[in-house]
Amino acid sequence: MKHEGEEKAKAAGVGYSIIAYIAWGLLPLYWKYLDKVSAFEILAHRIFWSFLFVAFLLMLYRRWEPFKKALLNRKIALAAFLSSVLISANWFIYIWGVNNGHVIEASLGYYINPLLSVALGVVVLKERLSRWQTMALMIASIGVIILTVQYGKIPWISFALAITFGFYGLAKKKAQTEALVGLALETVFMAPLALGYIVFTEASGVGVIGLVSLPEMALLIGTGVVTALPLLWFAKGARSVPLSTMGFIQYMAPTISLILGIFVFKEVFTSTHMISFAFIWCALLLYSLSYTSIAHTSRYGKARP
Repeated sequence: MKHEGEEKAKAAGVGYSIIAYIAWGLLPLYWKYLDKVSAFEILAHRIFWSFLFVAFLLMLYRRWEPFKKALLNRKIALAAFLSSVLISANWFIYIWGVNNGHVIEASLGYYINPLLSVALGVVVLKERLSRWQTMALMIASIGVIILTVQYGKIPWISFALAITFGFYGLAKKKAQTEALVGLALETVFMAPLALGYIVFTEASGVGVIGLVSLPEMALLIGTGVVTALPLLWFAKGARSVPLSTMGFIQYMAPTISLILGIFVFKEVFTSTHMISFAFIWCALLLYSLSYTSIAHTSRYGKARP
Protein backbone atom coordinates (compact mmCIF):
# COMPACT_ATOMS: atom_id res chain seq x y z
CA MET A 1 0.00 0.00 0.00
CA LYS A 2 2.84 2.36 0.85
CA HIS A 3 4.54 1.67 -2.48
CA GLU A 4 1.26 2.25 -4.33
CA GLY A 5 0.81 5.56 -2.51
CA GLU A 6 4.32 6.64 -3.48
CA GLU A 7 3.64 5.78 -7.11
CA LYS A 8 0.42 7.82 -7.11
CA ALA A 9 2.24 10.77 -5.51
CA LYS A 10 4.98 10.53 -8.12
CA ALA A 11 2.43 10.40 -10.96
CA ALA A 12 0.65 13.47 -9.55
CA GLY A 13 4.02 15.20 -9.22
CA VAL A 14 4.84 14.52 -12.85
CA GLY A 15 1.45 15.98 -13.84
CA TYR A 16 2.02 19.15 -11.83
CA SER A 17 5.52 19.49 -13.30
CA ILE A 18 4.24 19.15 -16.88
CA ILE A 19 1.56 21.81 -16.30
CA ALA A 20 4.15 24.15 -14.80
CA TYR A 21 6.51 23.85 -17.76
CA ILE A 22 3.70 24.25 -20.30
CA ALA A 23 2.73 27.49 -18.55
CA TRP A 24 6.35 28.71 -18.56
CA GLY A 25 6.65 27.84 -22.23
CA LEU A 26 3.60 29.97 -23.08
CA LEU A 27 4.68 32.98 -20.99
CA PRO A 28 6.36 34.81 -23.93
CA LEU A 29 2.85 35.42 -25.29
CA TYR A 30 2.00 37.20 -22.04
CA TRP A 31 5.18 39.30 -21.89
CA LYS A 32 4.64 40.40 -25.49
CA TYR A 33 1.74 42.59 -24.35
CA LEU A 34 3.94 44.29 -21.73
CA ASP A 35 6.86 45.25 -23.99
CA LYS A 36 6.28 48.97 -23.22
CA VAL A 37 7.16 48.41 -19.54
CA SER A 38 10.84 48.25 -18.52
CA ALA A 39 12.28 44.91 -17.52
CA PHE A 40 13.13 46.08 -14.01
CA GLU A 41 9.59 47.24 -13.35
CA ILE A 42 8.13 44.00 -14.71
CA LEU A 43 10.41 42.09 -12.33
CA ALA A 44 9.41 44.24 -9.33
CA HIS A 45 5.71 43.92 -10.14
CA ARG A 46 6.04 40.16 -10.66
CA ILE A 47 7.50 39.73 -7.19
CA PHE A 48 5.14 42.13 -5.38
CA TRP A 49 1.88 40.93 -6.97
CA SER A 50 2.99 37.31 -6.51
CA PHE A 51 3.35 38.03 -2.79
CA LEU A 52 -0.18 39.47 -2.59
CA PHE A 53 -1.66 36.58 -4.57
CA VAL A 54 0.05 33.96 -2.40
CA ALA A 55 -1.01 35.82 0.76
CA PHE A 56 -4.60 35.61 -0.53
CA LEU A 57 -4.19 31.85 -1.07
CA LEU A 58 -2.85 31.44 2.47
CA MET A 59 -5.94 33.18 3.78
CA LEU A 60 -8.27 31.23 1.50
CA TYR A 61 -6.89 27.84 2.51
CA ARG A 62 -6.22 28.85 6.12
CA ARG A 63 -2.51 28.07 5.99
CA TRP A 64 -1.23 31.03 8.00
CA GLU A 65 -0.27 28.90 11.01
CA PRO A 66 1.89 26.46 8.98
CA PHE A 67 3.44 29.50 7.28
CA LYS A 68 4.34 31.12 10.61
CA LYS A 69 5.70 27.82 11.93
CA ALA A 70 7.88 27.34 8.84
CA LEU A 71 9.10 30.94 9.00
CA LEU A 72 10.34 30.34 12.56
CA ASN A 73 12.15 27.16 11.50
CA ARG A 74 15.71 28.27 10.76
CA LYS A 75 16.50 25.44 8.33
CA ILE A 76 13.29 25.87 6.31
CA ALA A 77 13.53 29.67 6.31
CA LEU A 78 17.14 29.54 5.10
CA ALA A 79 16.25 27.17 2.24
CA ALA A 80 13.30 29.41 1.30
CA PHE A 81 15.48 32.52 1.37
CA LEU A 82 18.03 30.82 -0.87
CA SER A 83 15.23 29.78 -3.23
CA SER A 84 13.88 33.34 -3.40
CA VAL A 85 17.33 34.76 -4.19
CA LEU A 86 17.95 32.16 -6.90
CA ILE A 87 14.59 32.55 -8.66
CA SER A 88 14.77 36.36 -8.49
CA ALA A 89 18.29 36.27 -9.96
CA ASN A 90 17.06 33.92 -12.69
CA TRP A 91 14.23 36.31 -13.63
CA PHE A 92 16.59 39.30 -13.62
CA ILE A 93 19.22 37.60 -15.81
CA TYR A 94 16.58 36.46 -18.29
CA ILE A 95 14.89 39.87 -18.56
CA TRP A 96 18.25 41.65 -18.83
CA GLY A 97 19.48 39.22 -21.50
CA VAL A 98 16.36 39.55 -23.65
CA ASN A 99 16.29 43.36 -23.36
CA ASN A 100 19.95 43.61 -24.32
CA GLY A 101 19.83 41.50 -27.47
CA HIS A 102 20.86 38.12 -26.04
CA VAL A 103 17.68 36.18 -26.81
CA ILE A 104 19.50 33.18 -28.34
CA GLU A 105 21.92 32.97 -25.43
CA ALA A 106 19.04 33.24 -22.93
CA SER A 107 17.01 30.51 -24.62
CA LEU A 108 20.06 28.24 -24.71
CA GLY A 109 20.22 28.53 -20.91
CA TYR A 110 16.92 26.70 -20.54
CA TYR A 111 18.25 23.81 -22.61
CA ILE A 112 21.42 23.57 -20.51
CA ASN A 113 19.40 23.82 -17.28
CA PRO A 114 17.81 20.32 -17.41
CA LEU A 115 21.23 18.73 -17.88
CA LEU A 116 22.45 20.52 -14.75
CA SER A 117 19.33 19.34 -12.85
CA VAL A 118 20.06 15.74 -13.82
CA ALA A 119 23.70 16.15 -12.73
CA LEU A 120 22.67 17.71 -9.40
CA GLY A 121 20.20 14.88 -8.82
CA VAL A 122 22.95 12.31 -9.33
CA VAL A 123 25.83 14.08 -7.53
CA VAL A 124 24.06 15.83 -4.63
CA LEU A 125 20.93 13.72 -4.01
CA LYS A 126 22.58 10.42 -5.02
CA GLU A 127 19.81 9.62 -7.52
CA ARG A 128 20.74 6.73 -9.79
CA LEU A 129 20.50 6.65 -13.57
CA SER A 130 20.18 3.47 -15.59
CA ARG A 131 22.51 2.74 -18.50
CA TRP A 132 19.90 3.98 -20.99
CA GLN A 133 19.21 7.12 -18.97
CA THR A 134 22.94 7.87 -18.87
CA MET A 135 23.04 7.44 -22.64
CA ALA A 136 20.06 9.78 -22.98
CA LEU A 137 21.93 12.39 -20.93
CA MET A 138 24.97 12.08 -23.19
CA ILE A 139 22.86 12.44 -26.36
CA ALA A 140 21.12 15.54 -24.97
CA SER A 141 24.51 16.97 -24.03
CA ILE A 142 25.67 16.59 -27.65
CA GLY A 143 22.67 18.63 -28.79
CA VAL A 144 23.46 21.41 -26.32
CA ILE A 145 27.17 21.37 -27.27
CA ILE A 146 26.24 21.80 -30.96
CA LEU A 147 24.12 24.84 -30.06
CA THR A 148 26.92 26.27 -27.92
CA VAL A 149 29.57 25.83 -30.64
CA GLN A 150 27.23 27.34 -33.23
CA TYR A 151 26.75 30.35 -30.95
CA GLY A 152 30.50 31.04 -31.29
CA LYS A 153 31.54 31.98 -27.74
CA ILE A 154 31.08 30.97 -24.11
CA PRO A 155 27.41 31.72 -23.34
CA TRP A 156 27.75 33.23 -19.87
CA ILE A 157 24.09 34.28 -19.70
CA SER A 158 23.04 30.74 -20.61
CA PHE A 159 25.15 29.19 -17.87
CA ALA A 160 23.98 31.79 -15.33
CA LEU A 161 20.34 31.00 -16.13
CA ALA A 162 20.98 27.26 -15.95
CA ILE A 163 22.86 27.48 -12.66
CA THR A 164 20.32 29.72 -10.89
CA PHE A 165 17.29 27.64 -11.86
CA GLY A 166 19.10 24.33 -11.42
CA PHE A 167 20.06 25.18 -7.85
CA TYR A 168 16.58 26.63 -7.27
CA GLY A 169 15.15 23.19 -8.05
CA LEU A 170 17.69 21.61 -5.70
CA ALA A 171 16.79 24.05 -2.92
CA LYS A 172 13.09 23.26 -3.39
CA LYS A 173 13.89 19.55 -3.22
CA LYS A 174 15.87 20.03 -0.01
CA ALA A 175 13.28 22.26 1.72
CA GLN A 176 10.44 19.69 1.53
CA THR A 177 7.83 22.19 2.73
CA GLU A 178 4.18 22.31 1.78
CA ALA A 179 4.05 23.83 -1.71
CA LEU A 180 1.92 26.87 -0.84
CA VAL A 181 3.82 27.57 2.38
CA GLY A 182 7.17 27.30 0.60
CA LEU A 183 6.10 29.71 -2.13
CA ALA A 184 4.79 32.14 0.50
CA LEU A 185 8.16 32.07 2.25
CA GLU A 186 9.97 32.82 -1.02
CA THR A 187 7.76 35.78 -1.93
CA VAL A 188 7.76 37.31 1.56
CA PHE A 189 11.57 37.67 1.50
CA MET A 190 11.71 39.57 -1.80
CA ALA A 191 8.42 41.53 -1.60
CA PRO A 192 9.85 44.42 0.51
CA LEU A 193 12.62 45.01 -2.06
CA ALA A 194 10.14 44.86 -4.93
CA LEU A 195 7.73 47.26 -3.24
CA GLY A 196 10.61 49.61 -2.43
CA TYR A 197 11.63 49.71 -6.09
CA ILE A 198 8.05 50.36 -7.23
CA VAL A 199 7.65 53.20 -4.73
CA PHE A 200 11.01 54.66 -5.77
CA THR A 201 10.12 54.69 -9.47
CA GLU A 202 6.71 56.22 -8.83
CA ALA A 203 8.19 58.90 -6.54
CA SER A 204 10.81 59.66 -9.21
CA GLY A 205 8.10 60.13 -11.84
CA VAL A 206 9.25 57.25 -14.05
CA GLY A 207 6.87 54.56 -12.81
CA VAL A 208 4.25 53.02 -15.09
CA ILE A 209 1.27 53.19 -12.72
CA GLY A 210 -1.16 55.71 -14.17
CA LEU A 211 0.74 55.92 -17.47
CA VAL A 212 -0.14 52.58 -19.06
CA SER A 213 -3.62 51.68 -20.29
CA LEU A 214 -6.13 49.92 -18.03
CA PRO A 215 -5.72 46.55 -19.84
CA GLU A 216 -1.91 46.83 -19.55
CA MET A 217 -2.21 47.63 -15.84
CA ALA A 218 -4.48 44.60 -15.41
CA LEU A 219 -1.87 42.44 -17.15
CA LEU A 220 0.85 43.91 -14.94
CA ILE A 221 -1.12 43.01 -11.82
CA GLY A 222 -1.82 39.60 -13.37
CA THR A 223 1.91 38.88 -13.43
CA GLY A 224 1.45 37.80 -9.82
CA VAL A 225 -0.93 35.03 -10.86
CA VAL A 226 1.00 33.86 -13.94
CA THR A 227 4.19 33.86 -11.88
CA ALA A 228 2.93 32.23 -8.69
CA LEU A 229 0.79 29.43 -10.15
CA PRO A 230 3.56 27.73 -12.21
CA LEU A 231 5.93 28.04 -9.25
CA LEU A 232 3.27 26.47 -7.03
CA TRP A 233 2.80 23.61 -9.50
CA PHE A 234 6.58 23.25 -9.79
CA ALA A 235 6.89 23.05 -6.00
CA LYS A 236 4.23 20.32 -5.84
CA GLY A 237 6.09 18.36 -8.50
CA ALA A 238 9.54 18.86 -7.00
CA ARG A 239 8.47 17.23 -3.71
CA SER A 240 7.74 13.81 -5.23
CA VAL A 241 9.48 13.67 -8.61
CA PRO A 242 13.18 12.68 -8.77
CA LEU A 243 15.29 15.69 -9.75
CA SER A 244 16.80 13.71 -12.62
CA THR A 245 13.29 13.09 -14.05
CA MET A 246 12.35 16.74 -13.46
CA GLY A 247 15.41 17.70 -15.48
CA PHE A 248 14.07 16.05 -18.62
CA ILE A 249 10.54 17.40 -18.16
CA GLN A 250 12.09 20.88 -18.19
CA TYR A 251 12.74 20.59 -21.93
CA MET A 252 9.03 21.22 -22.51
CA ALA A 253 9.18 24.96 -21.70
CA PRO A 254 11.99 26.00 -24.09
CA THR A 255 10.54 23.74 -26.79
CA ILE A 256 7.14 25.45 -26.56
CA SER A 257 8.91 28.82 -26.62
CA LEU A 258 10.86 27.63 -29.66
CA ILE A 259 7.61 26.79 -31.49
CA LEU A 260 6.23 30.22 -30.59
CA GLY A 261 9.43 31.86 -31.81
CA ILE A 262 9.25 30.12 -35.19
CA PHE A 263 5.53 30.24 -35.97
CA VAL A 264 4.28 33.25 -33.97
CA PHE A 265 7.26 35.64 -33.65
CA LYS A 266 8.78 34.52 -37.00
CA GLU A 267 12.32 34.08 -35.68
CA VAL A 268 15.02 32.33 -37.75
CA PHE A 269 15.36 28.56 -37.27
CA THR A 270 18.56 27.24 -38.88
CA SER A 271 19.63 23.73 -39.90
CA THR A 272 21.99 23.76 -36.89
CA HIS A 273 19.03 24.29 -34.60
CA MET A 274 17.24 21.40 -36.30
CA ILE A 275 20.18 19.03 -35.74
CA SER A 276 20.61 20.12 -32.12
CA PHE A 277 16.95 19.73 -31.23
CA ALA A 278 16.87 16.34 -32.97
CA PHE A 279 19.55 15.14 -30.53
CA ILE A 280 17.64 16.57 -27.58
CA TRP A 281 14.31 15.02 -28.54
CA CYS A 282 15.93 11.64 -29.22
CA ALA A 283 17.36 11.83 -25.71
CA LEU A 284 13.91 12.63 -24.31
CA LEU A 285 12.37 9.67 -26.14
CA LEU A 286 15.11 7.33 -24.94
CA TYR A 287 14.76 8.55 -21.36
CA SER A 288 10.98 8.11 -21.44
CA LEU A 289 11.29 4.56 -22.77
CA SER A 290 13.88 3.69 -20.13
CA TYR A 291 11.60 5.03 -17.38
CA THR A 292 8.75 2.79 -18.66
CA SER A 293 11.13 -0.15 -18.63
CA ILE A 294 12.07 0.57 -15.01
CA ALA A 295 8.39 0.69 -14.04
CA HIS A 296 7.84 -2.75 -15.59
CA THR A 297 10.91 -4.07 -13.78
CA SER A 298 9.64 -2.95 -10.37
CA ARG A 299 6.17 -4.41 -11.00
CA TYR A 300 7.01 -7.74 -12.67
CA GLY A 301 10.51 -8.43 -11.40
CA LYS A 302 12.17 -8.01 -14.79
CA ALA A 303 11.86 -5.65 -17.72
CA ARG A 304 9.63 -6.68 -20.56
CA PRO A 305 11.34 -7.06 -23.97
